[in-house]
Amino acid sequence: MHRRQLLNLLMASVAFALPLGVSATQIRNARLWRSDDKLRLVLDLSGPVQYKTFSLTEPQRLIIELSGARLSGDFNQLALANTVIRSIRSGHLGQGDTRIVLDLTGPVQLNSFQLPPQDGQGHRLVLDLTSSAHVPIQIAAAPLVPRETPVDKAHPKRDIIVVVDPGHGGKDPGAVGAKGEREKDVVLSIAQLLAKRLKREKGFDVKLVRNDDFFVPLRKRVEIARKHNADMFISVHADAAPRLTASGASVYALSEGGATSATARFMAQRENGADLLGATSLLNLKDKDPMLAGVILDMSMNATIAASLQLGGTVLGSLAGITTLHQKRVEQAGFAVLKSPDVPSILVETGFISNSRDSQRLVTPRHQQAVADGLFEGLQRYFQKNPPVNSYMAWQQDQKRNQV
Repeated sequence: MHRRQLLNLLMASVAFALPLGVSATQIRNARLWRSDDKLRLVLDLSGPVQYKTFSLTEPQRLIIELSGARLSGDFNQLALANTVIRSIRSGHLGQGDTRIVLDLTGPVQLNSFQLPPQDGQGHRLVLDLTSSAHVPIQIAAAPLVPRETPVDKAHPKRDIIVVVDPGHGGKDPGAVGAKGEREKDVVLSIAQLLAKRLKREKGFDVKLVRNDDFFVPLRKRVEIARKHNADMFISVHADAAPRLTASGASVYALSEGGATSATARFMAQRENGADLLGATSLLNLKDKDPMLAGVILDMSMNATIAASLQLGGTVLGSLAGITTLHQKRVEQAGFAVLKSPDVPSILVETGFISNSRDSQRLVTPRHQQAVADGLFEGLQRYFQKNPPVNSYMAWQQDQKRNQV
């Protein structure tokens, strides 16, 4: 069972005219992001806001009430065709409040959150709507509990789910080469090629964190992997190095302690920026005794890091036949994007775009395809040695053993 590529992005935006002399929080802009299984509505705000949401049926509606927030204008310019939203209405309530009504084609699952000012953007209210027909199964994240996923009708066991994360994107170009080569473009091409290769292989399913040129915060990249109950997470990069002479591919896994080299420390600091993530927030440990929660987290992280190192070593070995290696061992550092406590995760530097030779190769389709094939071969060999329980690959290997 292969699903369509995640986040085939379409975006529309509508700006609202702001009345003068109003001290309430202003709803300045509305943007719509559409994907195969999710619709994201973003409200750009002049400041933080208190809000509540609730649903109504017959007909299906989603109501958003914002306290002390005002807007002037409407949502008519948003492209709602072929989405779960039929129309959007709004109105002013008493005491300077605003109510927004989303008329829906059917029931949805809502995930809403606010984002503070960051990277040139102001306050935002994000509303993610998933149609009930595409709602992913949510599994508790306790590290010692086996995961459950839907059985694939095409074969008796489930697919191995790989989440591929092209680094940077949108307002964040990543590293830029001497001739204007942008990291975000290079890694998106490689990630898309890897996704296509995975989709052709029976027993694998793949999700792309982004399938176009848009920005995804580090926190959300990790959440996407866990939302899809991923068996592995691979973040693809082509960064700049402290030295222009630095070249070759390298693979990184998470380190809870210090970095294994100065370069690893530099790369982690560069990637993390201000968007650091606490791994404890990703496990359902709020109701646990603090000491027990710490033990569970340590056990889960240690096991996940060990699996990540093994995965990274296999991938690094596959890349060795395609490009030069910057390091012949898997490096470790505190990359925020690798901090999922129960999903083996690696970050692959496919080369340094700051190096002229690497950069020339990284922008060529032939080399991009070769790197994607190398990444696929590495993760395939890893799963052949470590097939997830109840996966098609595990079942296939059992069938072969029974025939001997």
